[in-house]
Amino acid sequence: MEGNSVGKKVGGFFSEFWTFAAKGNAIQLAVAVVVGAAFSAVVNSLVNDIITPFISLGTGNVDFSQWGYVIRPAENLNGTTTPALTVGYGHLIQVTINFFIVALSIFIIYKLLSGAIRRFQHKEEEEKKAAPDSAAVQVGLLTEIRDLLKEESRSKKQQ
Repeated sequence: MEGNSVGKKVGGFFSEFWTFAAKGNAIQLAVAVVVGAAFSAVVNSLVNDIITPFISLGTGNVDFSQWGYVIRPAENLNGTTTPALTVGYGHLIQVTINFFIVALSIFIIYKLLSGAIRRFQHKEEEEKKAAPDSAAVQVGLLTEIRDLLKEESRSKKQQ
């Protein structure tokens, strides 16, 4: 009886997964991952090839990744070398700086794209406002035609 319960739970899991995948969520997620990876390459190139050289120029070519606190220096005993035991906090500083540069770059690109989209949508809204409503134009024309027909029929009755 317990085995049957487990089978239903496992089958339910795969059934739920298939429902999730069939909705297109998995495909959308896969596309987002691929686009994100491509975008990451562009942002990394921006950071490494354009922004970082200016930061290096401003800091005098300081390489934070080599900074660290040596707990135990390297030792050479009986021909074997024991490497130094170092807390490499400099790499953390470098990665943190890179993170902020990447985050700022993504934010700037997002603001540029959202501003362009907003301007495009605003332009479309203005065009819709400027263009007369086709239903209102048709109603106006039909009203004019009706009035003209009424006048014509009155003038025929009077003659």
